[in-house]
Amino acid sequence: MKAIILVAGYATRLYPLTQTTPKPLLEVGGKPIINYIIEQINTIPTVDNIYVVSNHKFAQHFTDWASALDNPIPITVLDDGTSTEETRRGAIGDIQFVIDTANIDDELMIIAGDNLFTYSLAEYCDYYKAKNSDCVCVKQFDDPEMIKQLGVVLLDEDNKILDFEEKPQQPKSNKAAFATYIYQKSTVPMIRQYLDAGNKPDAPGNFLAWLSKVKDVYAYVMNGECYDIGTHKALAEVREIFGDTAK
Repeated sequence: MKAIILVAGYATRLYPLTQTTPKPLLEVGGKPIINYIIEQINTIPTVDNIYVVSNHKFAQHFTDWASALDNPIPITVLDDGTSTEETRRGAIGDIQFVIDTANIDDELMIIAGDNLFTYSLAEYCDYYKAKNSDCVCVKQFDDPEMIKQLGVVLLDEDNKILDFEEKPQQPKSNKAAFATYIYQKSTVPMIRQYLDAGNKPDAPGNFLAWLSKVKDVYAYVMNGECYDIGTHKALAEVREIFGDTAK
């Protein structure tokens, strides 16, 4: 299995912090956000390569970080060649860029580099193996207003996805998907198929919505938390939770 961590965004809502430092390298609890993701990936024996895809502006930042980390699983930083918000490839475009550049023909784990989570990635991977199908990680929310800001999934009794909708005004369920996906080897070429059909290359949930209409996709309902660090307020709250007040 190969892992891709998506870090090519510009995080403009976190300016000025992210004008000179990419969001995944901001510290929480005394270490960069991305380190928490790497530590979880390291618990999965089948992952043999980690690809970190960055924009050109911050590629050297991630190269320096990876060189200093000395991780047991090799980390390859890839520069997607884009330098502005306007020219970015989009998350799905970046995933395809990694697949093409690294010639990936394997199972694929994809994680957004700004998601800080506390559930077990190894347990999620075990769930994927048991289902023998593509999977996404979801969380149950009791706040009906909060879930309107997320990608909402409707599941059957076996947790198969029946419907997926980004930021619905009338949510069909209380479960929302987070950007942590595991795709079978046979699914990986379908990402190119999705893009070639002219579909949106940005939010990775767009591919999930498309895929769930042509293949069975299952939801792993997490037993833990997943924090989407998109604003100064969210960053401050997470730093407080992790006992860190660093700026």
